[in-house]
Amino acid sequence: MTLAAFLAIYFVNLAAAISPGPAVLLAVRTSLREGFARGVWLAIGIGLGACVWALAALFGLALLFKIAPALLSVLKVAGAGYLFYLAVKMWRHAPEPLDTRMDETTSARSNLGLVWQGIAAQLANPKPAVFFGTIFLTFIPPDAALWAYGVILFIVFFNDAAWNVIVARIFSLDHARRVYLGLKTFIDRFFGGLLGLLGLKLALS
Repeated sequence: MTLAAFLAIYFVNLAAAISPGPAVLLAVRTSLREGFARGVWLAIGIGLGACVWALAALFGLALLFKIAPALLSVLKVAGAGYLFYLAVKMWRHAPEPLDTRMDETTSARSNLGLVWQGIAAQLANPKPAVFFGTIFLTFIPPDAALWAYGVILFIVFFNDAAWNVIVARIFSLDHARRVYLGLKTFIDRFFGGLLGLLGLKLALS
């Protein structure tokens, strides 16, 4: 795989990790209520959960591509459509305030319990399943070497874990939280535009 291919995977996965969803909201709530350190443990679990979806996509659907090569073209079209959908959704809802309301959870969780909660939040969320089953795979050559899979899994873990660590840092500090919320419209529309461009590239490739 080329550096350009790895960079494309990095940015499309980063955009998916940043897009608001149950895992990000859980990171927001945890850091608001329990502090930064607890949010970091949760972020590690979120990153590991993303790797589970990535592994399932890499080793499960890669076999299907060999059996039915036309499936890759179908997935490209579906992936491009999903990217456009996410782009429009992020752009339209960018000015809206971030809703941090979530159900109550037990306050006696251990650090390991927070890791498991992060994994469970990812596995119960259909968004990464759709992303890794469609968009993610179309950026990976069917003949990618085994070492490349390791690099890709590291990218997935780093993006999801690091972003949610940033979220935990932001929402554990009053001043930083206010600054972030003030820039939310710009940030969401920037990544919405990036998703749209990636969708166009995917559709034309």
